[in-house]
Amino acid sequence: MAAASAVSVLLVAAERNRWHRLPSLLLPPRTWVWRQRTMKYTTATGRNITKVLIANRGEIACRVMRTAKKLGVQTVAVYSEADRNSMHVDMADEAYSIGPAPSQQSYLSMEKIIQVAKTSAAQLFFWKDDIDDLKISEAIHPGCGFLSENMEFAELCKQEGIIFIGPPPSAIRDMGIKSTSKSIMAAAGVPVVEGYHGEDQSDQCLKEHARRIGYPVMIKAVRGGGGKGMRIVRSEQEFQEQLESARREAKKSFNDDAMLIEKFVDTPRHVEVQVFGDHHGNAVYLFERDCSVQRRHQKIIEEAPAPGIKSEVRKKLGEAAVRAAKAVNYVGAGTVEFIMDSKHNFCFMEMNTRLQVEHPVTEMITGTDLVEWQLRIAAGEKIPLSQEEITLQGHAFEARIYAEDPSNNFMPVAGPLVHLSTPRADPSTRIETGVRQGDEVSVHYDPMIAKLVVWAADRQAALTKLRYSLRQYNIVGLHTNIDFLLNLSGHPEFEAGNVHTDFIPQHHKQLLLSRKAAAKESLCQAALGLILKEKAMTDTFTLQAHDQFSPFSSSSGRRLNISYTRNMTLKDGKNNVAIAVTYNHDGSYSMQIEDKTFQVLGNLYSEGDCTYLKCSVNGVASKAKLIILENTIYLFSKEGSIEIDIPVPKYLSSVSSQETQGGPLAPMTGTIEKVFVKAGDKVKAGDSLMVMIAMKMEHTIKSPKDGTVKKVFYREGAQANRHTPLVEFEEEESDKRESE
Repeated sequence: MAAASAVSVLLVAAERNRWHRLPSLLLPPRTWVWRQRTMKYTTATGRNITKVLIANRGEIACRVMRTAKKLGVQTVAVYSEADRNSMHVDMADEAYSIGPAPSQQSYLSMEKIIQVAKTSAAQLFFWKDDIDDLKISEAIHPGCGFLSENMEFAELCKQEGIIFIGPPPSAIRDMGIKSTSKSIMAAAGVPVVEGYHGEDQSDQCLKEHARRIGYPVMIKAVRGGGGKGMRIVRSEQEFQEQLESARREAKKSFNDDAMLIEKFVDTPRHVEVQVFGDHHGNAVYLFERDCSVQRRHQKIIEEAPAPGIKSEVRKKLGEAAVRAAKAVNYVGAGTVEFIMDSKHNFCFMEMNTRLQVEHPVTEMITGTDLVEWQLRIAAGEKIPLSQEEITLQGHAFEARIYAEDPSNNFMPVAGPLVHLSTPRADPSTRIETGVRQGDEVSVHYDPMIAKLVVWAADRQAALTKLRYSLRQYNIVGLHTNIDFLLNLSGHPEFEAGNVHTDFIPQHHKQLLLSRKAAAKESLCQAALGLILKEKAMTDTFTLQAHDQFSPFSSSSGRRLNISYTRNMTLKDGKNNVAIAVTYNHDGSYSMQIEDKTFQVLGNLYSEGDCTYLKCSVNGVASKAKLIILENTIYLFSKEGSIEIDIPVPKYLSSVSSQETQGGPLAPMTGTIEKVFVKAGDKVKAGDSLMVMIAMKMEHTIKSPKDGTVKKVFYREGAQANRHTPLVEFEEEESDKRESE
């Protein structure tokens, strides 16, 4: 009995995305129940993974931990000083500090992670050429990003006798070095984009090949990914500056600044295929994802399957991806990326030798848990399903929710998540995140807050569900792209599936609509919410300190003989709005805005940790989540969100201001990477003044005007806070005349 119970089988329940662990005594070994049908798989022998170290942070670390815990596998977290109180640290069974906040001193430090693996006796997931001879009890899951595609790290694990969950080091090398991967694909008969992938990395050589290929060209980090170390160059005049910028960013992100040059294809689609390989020579594809809609060369919304793709093209894509995987003896999860034109012709772009950020959409349409597949394959099992058994059902979207300001060129922002509430998760709605209310979005790492993943029977239904869920994702404390995602998902061309990589620039004006003035009805809602909040606070004080039965303790504003009118001022954008509020005897309010009067009635109630305002304006009922923080009223409803400010009295307002003579301000908190100017230098509008590194991205600070530099406030390596002056200009004669 004990021996039998020691062997367990993981069964996938028929219910979508619900996986349950059942003892092997309930069903025969090697049997899966999946979507009410039965299939076979082969179990491994001699390998028993009981603990895994996740060499990553944030949402991907939490994602791996959820599956590991479901399987009964213990988890080990690593964290930097900045992540000491992070969600992934709290989720893990064990957690170890690995150094300061900068990634190169923590999450990119191979030696520190290996040492933690040895200390914790974790099992780092890794490939071994001869699986049958492998008798190791240590393993690591690299997540995505950081060291997940680092061949040296995989080799180091191998030398230390540690299992790395991922492909062989040779596959990481061949597919991670983009020049090598292009050659392999060309030899396998897969069309590739024209370019230079050679070893000569001199500036002159790269520039000559760019001229030969013809502008525009794409400069790409050889070991890049996630849009890092990637620049579009449209003319030879800007080539050198963009090359240097790409190299700096690649060095920071991948510790390697080797570059390749490719012909830039205008308005293509970015379509990628999920593949899996195992130690037994098998490989399968799990259909394609469309990741065309991007900003800063980074995906912002993904879907599976790709819209408008016919089954014949889908099959060709999948088979080409499997050929790519087999060409390098691929093991584990990988993604083969293609560029596709309007006629659905496709060319190989690159292969990511890891689990992708957007993998949940594939899981939703195939009913699989790809992290579980990774663990099973690392344990020596065959791929759980054959190609014929992998079926596509429905449609899924993933929207990446970022801390960024879309109106400011999607500039990343850092700060606290003062309020955070999300849609309710269910089998067709997933929230993949690594943060909670009260956590801080750090300046040191990627600004992604969460991934919102939805599934439905068809694309239109999934799109409707996505928009509904986005309206329920409410964040206060910093800028996010939620409203932008709502505009994007509601754009007619996106609804029609007409997506491509230039979608956001092409529809920029419609997607970044100027803030509309709030409707007068919304202003009435905000005023009522403020009044009721004040009343609730006063009532609480009355119950604690006064006679609650005394009529003089009432805070309703009710008057026995006359009506009481209160004059309020709220701020909508830059405009102050006067509201005359009359407290009526029946508990309702009459609110006059300009020449129109509204009859308003409502109350507050709580659901969980949230306060809701139930309100009627001129007989039209509505419900909104109400948050009042500092001097801002936030209302979140099914129509979207609005922010109404409460003006600060003049005597409390700061009258001090810092003159910078038209010099640029830091767009975010970050590190000054490079300074190009000094006091006395004359510059033209658009000249580069300095480079900042923040949230894993490089940002070039340009001069806003012609002028002479009077002072540079920061040196290279210094930290600059958001909105602080960076450079001061000499006062020009024209400026003096204007001030006079």
